Amino acid sequence: MRANLSDYRHIFLNDVPMMDVRAPVEFGQGAFPGVVNHPLMNDGERQQVGTCYKQKGQEAAIALGHQLVSGATKQDRMGAWAQFAKTHPAGVLYCFRGGLRSQIVQQWLKNEAGIDYPRVLGGYKAMRSFLIDTTQAASARCGFVVLSGLTGTGKTEVIAQLANGLDLEGHANHRGSSFGHRVSEQPAQIDFENRLAIDLLKKRERGHASFVLEDEGRHVGSCSVPLELRLRAERAPIVCLDDSFEARVERIVRDYVVQQCADFVVAHGEAAGFDMFAARLLESLDKLAKRLGGDRHRALRATMQAALARQRSHTDFALHQDWIAALMRHYYDPMYAYQRHNRADRIVFQGDRRAVLDYLRALSGGKASGETGMHSKM
Repeated sequence: MRANLSDYRHIFLNDVPMMDVRAPVEFGQGAFPGVVNHPLMNDGERQQVGTCYKQKGQEAAIALGHQLVSGATKQDRMGAWAQFAKTHPAGVLYCFRGGLRSQIVQQWLKNEAGIDYPRVLGGYKAMRSFLIDTTQAASARCGFVVLSGLTGTGKTEVIAQLANGLDLEGHANHRGSSFGHRVSEQPAQIDFENRLAIDLLKKRERGHASFVLEDEGRHVGSCSVPLELRLRAERAPIVCLDDSFEARVERIVRDYVVQQCADFVVAHGEAAGFDMFAARLLESLDKLAKRLGGDRHRALRATMQAALARQRSHTDFALHQDWIAALMRHYYDPMYAYQRHNRADRIVFQGDRRAVLDYLRALSGGKASGETGMHSKM
């Protein structure tokens, strides 16, 4: 039998397959990437056992648990656990603290399916603590540079081309603006933090001691950037990415209109998908109504509605350029200019995509020297 695991670093660096036997409500509040939830007890059963524990003590609660998870219910769950173990022979299972629930599943697998399967000592709580410590340690010890630039310059695309780039938007499943919602939901806050921590862990293991972050602020949609990382980013040197106004408009049309509409159609079908996409676009604009002012908001909304009507009838996206260009000129670009002025002393480089990529790669060129170089600018 493989030994029970407590080497959390090994688990996350090697993407060890994991089976979470907590109740679905616990799993929904926070989990790790790629983990499968095959609970010992469902939410209702867990609640009953918890109430019994408070009223009658542990022994009675354990007896009730065995009563609730028995017969056909037990066999169904045993089948799911055994299938996971056979499919992932190098995997592990865990519960919240690595205690009774994971021990029961482990014992039943051995006794009734003949499968020796290790569990994670300390369970979810210990692994979660390890990942929190991972982010805190990286924030304290590593160098950081913030990639800034006007809306539509393609900052996320640059981040993706850097071996030491941290894609906060990717981890948060959000494009980071009022229009940034994607078709699929954002992860829970804990899931976002876990994904980011694992990314940091793996990149540091590959020797990176400095990282490039996109200029995001406190939140990426509904996900909050971890405090210690945000505080470091607020002091980090800034690199500004330039692109022409025309190229920026074209990129926004492609990402926020063409691709976003296609994603909705794939998820919901042609007619319903377009309707949901159009509603989402108008809703995103309406969120800016107070900042834009009533007259400008109404004018932009009318322009957007005309563009959507043209798109629906002729599959023509050209009119979307009108509201996008106006929104950039009158809202996003002035806001960026204001922020840039307030942080001018932190700007260390500015250029087009090729120049910025060359600069950032040179800055982080040597693993140890990259760390020293970035810290010296803070």
